[in-house]
Amino acid sequence: MDGPVKIPYESFIEIDRNSETSIYMQIANQLINAIQRGFLPYGTKLPGTRAFSEVLEIHRNTAVAVYDELSAQGWVESLPNKGTFIIGENQEKPVKVKDFEKDNLQNYPETTGFSFKTSNILDNPFEHSDCQYVFNDGVPDIRLTQIGQHSRFYSSILRRKSNQKMLGHYNHDGSEFFKEHLSHYLNLSRGLPISKNNLLITRSTEMSIYIVSEILLSAGDTVLVGALSYFSVNMIFQKAGVNILSLPIDEEGIIVEHVREACKKQKIRMLYLTPHHHYPTTVALSAQRRLELLDLAHEYGFIILEDDYDYEFHYDKSPILPLASADTKGMVIYIGSFGKSLAPGFRTGFIVAPENLMVEMRKYLGIIDRQGDILMERALGEMIEEGEIHRYLKKSLKVYQERRDHFAELLKENLDEYIQFQKPSGGLAFWLEWKVPVNLMQLSRNCAQNNLFIPKTLLYQRKDLTAMRLGFGNLNFEEMEKSIEILSGQVKKLL
Repeated sequence: MDGPVKIPYESFIEIDRNSETSIYMQIANQLINAIQRGFLPYGTKLPGTRAFSEVLEIHRNTAVAVYDELSAQGWVESLPNKGTFIIGENQEKPVKVKDFEKDNLQNYPETTGFSFKTSNILDNPFEHSDCQYVFNDGVPDIRLTQIGQHSRFYSSILRRKSNQKMLGHYNHDGSEFFKEHLSHYLNLSRGLPISKNNLLITRSTEMSIYIVSEILLSAGDTVLVGALSYFSVNMIFQKAGVNILSLPIDEEGIIVEHVREACKKQKIRMLYLTPHHHYPTTVALSAQRRLELLDLAHEYGFIILEDDYDYEFHYDKSPILPLASADTKGMVIYIGSFGKSLAPGFRTGFIVAPENLMVEMRKYLGIIDRQGDILMERALGEMIEEGEIHRYLKKSLKVYQERRDHFAELLKENLDEYIQFQKPSGGLAFWLEWKVPVNLMQLSRNCAQNNLFIPKTLLYQRKDLTAMRLGFGNLNFEEMEKSIEILSGQVKKLL
């Protein structure tokens, strides 16, 4: 066994004297790391505390504290008149001094030592860029949010002694106060005659759809979606092992006759819809088709999963009420987000469904989100109760409508000969279809070289379609003008 003087402790023990962790614990942790990785094998004799302190240039009392910590954790034992030795299983081939390399001790393994399933279904499709100007698929402008005021709601709730006891409890069922006010809010704004017992509070739309998929879908089921649909949702469906059948859409949304024909040919488990503004084309599902789909769902027994991702954003007229508001047979599951116009930390998702399904959903939520965020939900409930949500929405909608109108003018002025579009009645994005053949990926790369980022998730190109979904909500007038200037300039160069 190598003697203590041969082991270069100073080569693999680093001391950070500015760290909040005490020096003796820093050293003890690094020695334990060396023992665990076999660099200090069974029976290795450690130097005396005086010699150890001299090697590391520390006080002897610190060295004593290191050895006491190692002994307390069961890594070493001190034998009278013999010294301090590493405890462990006897090794036939002890590690030699030459194997002590600093990198070997500090580096985390690059790969696992076991095999596991991999899947490209859930590969992150989102891209990021350092470009000054960015198009997205339609998200609010965080600069418009009154973060200070929202924070005051949260801080006020946190300071109340009556609320502090909530911090010590798990509550995946969410805040009863928030659910009470949210159910009332949805009743008034969306015509949903529900109570708090019909609500499940989630972190996001994606979490909502995941829970629904886990409970209601089985491998081999068939799910209907629009011929163009939300990619993240499709990924969740694919992970569930279902068969996704894409059906055509037109200017009134999904074509009901194609849904009927699909039902006649095979058993359909679910129809996924974004009827308020179809993703990505932004068209609204007509009132007549909504009624027809409800009748079909009842006739053939399939579930309608209604995703109302941007119901809060409407400009020219009152929004069409959700399918769920007219559902009397319990065929519709309604999901949405609350506070989308607020700062990201103040947003939440929700599911509306009959109570018997809600019982099962709460079981799943209790597994994946046991803690919840009851204080944030309390803050959101108070924002509803005090009318803060209504005031903020009214103010922000005026800004977004002005941005929508300005964006439409810029598109006509700069790209009218190349594209066609309909100004959306709501939402935060435009759907542009190209009248001329253009390589969208090449256009995106060229724009990125000129400080405008257009993610590939916004590009739709196939043999019969060349289109883009461009969000405007996050851009002020100046940013819009510069972005469209770059886009139109690169289009002209490419064509």
